[in-house]
Amino acid sequence: MRGIGFAAAILASILFGVGGTFAQFLFQHRGVNIDWLVTMRLLFSGPALLLISAIGGKRIFAVWRTDAVPLVIFGLLGMMPVQYTYMAAINASNTATATILQFTAPAMVALWLAIAGRKRPGGREMAAIGLAMLGTFFLVTHGKLGMLSISALALFWGLASAAAAAFNSIQPSNILKRHGAALVAGWGMVIGGVELSQFHAPWKVEGQWDATAGVFFAFILVMGTLAAFYLFNKALRMIGAQKTILLTCAEPLSAAVLAVWWLGVSFGPMDWLGSALILVTIVLLAKGETEEELAEKTT
Repeated sequence: MRGIGFAAAILASILFGVGGTFAQFLFQHRGVNIDWLVTMRLLFSGPALLLISAIGGKRIFAVWRTDAVPLVIFGLLGMMPVQYTYMAAINASNTATATILQFTAPAMVALWLAIAGRKRPGGREMAAIGLAMLGTFFLVTHGKLGMLSISALALFWGLASAAAAAFNSIQPSNILKRHGAALVAGWGMVIGGVELSQFHAPWKVEGQWDATAGVFFAFILVMGTLAAFYLFNKALRMIGAQKTILLTCAEPLSAAVLAVWWLGVSFGPMDWLGSALILVTIVLLAKGETEEELAEKTT
């Protein structure tokens, strides 16, 4: 069973990374509108997760009677922004850079918890925060002060993605305990998708569509979102949050390798150094938490 759990975590991470790379292709080579893609991703995966929850015996509407307000907040300020900012970062740069920048979120969570708890971060937390800042510095400047190696817009969306992911790790923790990850995430996606559809209607399709674009789009919806989320949560249940989170390092690595090899993205020594430093923060913070505490933040 442990082997299946490890495989599920690694496969989920790879699917997330590949899905992001396919999204980059659609944005940059087929002119697909980012608002439309994110809307469709949310409106497809949300109802699918709710259906899975219902089949599993969950009362999918019960959450509205007890936790309507935090659920709406999660959908509008958590699920929708984290999906949109990540895709916007990909659109402004590339999948590898966007994914690595989003992985600074755990350091942001550690800093926020220290501030909110009005206590000084421990040595492990301080090291993780410092490494995340140093890694980001190398990634976005290549070690040259006063000069960005990526656009200011890409940096903005990347850090916004990390902040949204950090918010996502903290805000819904109570309702996740009461109702489960699939159900809460499903409703969050529905709420976020409905909100985004006000800005770009799902039926207003843009871009150059061919067989390749169609296959990539289907992969993003089914494998890169729904299947990846299912496998991630399966891994959480089978091997615990600590090991699962450590194995998610496969996501930025798979995204970077695929983007460099397939899309020809330039990723030099400083980019790899910055990425490595940021990924070390995941190891430090994961080892500093019990499995129960980490599960509360990430499920």
